[in-house]
Amino acid sequence: MSGAAPSTASRSPSPVRFAPGEDHGSLYVGEVVHQRVANFEHRLSYGLYMLLLDIDAIEATTRRLRLLSHGRFGLMSVSARDHGDRSDTPLRAQIETHLSAAGIDLRGGVIRLLTMPRILGYGFNPISVYFCHSPDGSIAALVYEVTNTFHERHSYVVALPEDQPSGPIRQTTEKRFFVSPYMDMALTYDFTVQPPGEAVSVVVAVRRGDTPILTASFAGHRRPLTDAELLRAFVTHPLLTWKVTAGIHWEALKMMLKGARYRDRPAPPEPLTVGSPHTS
Repeated sequence: MSGAAPSTASRSPSPVRFAPGEDHGSLYVGEVVHQRVANFEHRLSYGLYMLLLDIDAIEATTRRLRLLSHGRFGLMSVSARDHGDRSDTPLRAQIETHLSAAGIDLRGGVIRLLTMPRILGYGFNPISVYFCHSPDGSIAALVYEVTNTFHERHSYVVALPEDQPSGPIRQTTEKRFFVSPYMDMALTYDFTVQPPGEAVSVVVAVRRGDTPILTASFAGHRRPLTDAELLRAFVTHPLLTWKVTAGIHWEALKMMLKGARYRDRPAPPEPLTVGSPHTS
């Protein structure tokens, strides 16, 4: 763990509000874009979809669907072992432990997870985001869960400040976890997040000091989480998670051919970094 714990309070309202038992999840369909500008230019973009799920209601959500299952094989599925430390500890308890390290107590507030499902049993999420709500529905913190292609995992937890303005959430943390052999470790992440509503976006700007290195983003529009919409997403984005993994290796090959310098993978750090709100 690194960094000082930020303020525990939050006053940023979430655009997504449901009465108890009414949150059946959402589907966000959009595009991922990566743009590298340092040393050499490299850009990629592809269509992608993600689910937004109340982590306490995943079983209830999937029970009403035929194409999305929980903890078992299916066309699409959600597995607790694709998140957290892969242990039998409930995912909520793991996230609450992370939040406690940052001095945050949700007091039973909702935690919603933005993530890709497994496709035909295969799951890989370079980044998943947990929107952690206070009992009044405001967002108290975000947890960014990063997984690399070596199946190592690290979480960055960042609280929101007391005076969080409306609009996009801006947060900063130092990079602590190896992701790409073509990226240094001594870098800073600047997150800009539009919380889920009719649209959602997550932008990660990577910099070295004041020098931009890379910007990665996902922006999607909300669709109801129904079998019809899941089938539509599967047909228009077939074998999504398989393509994500294949695409990472294909883009790495192209960067190598452009002369990108290879960095050795260091030993993984402690599983949690506590970041800070954006203050500039």
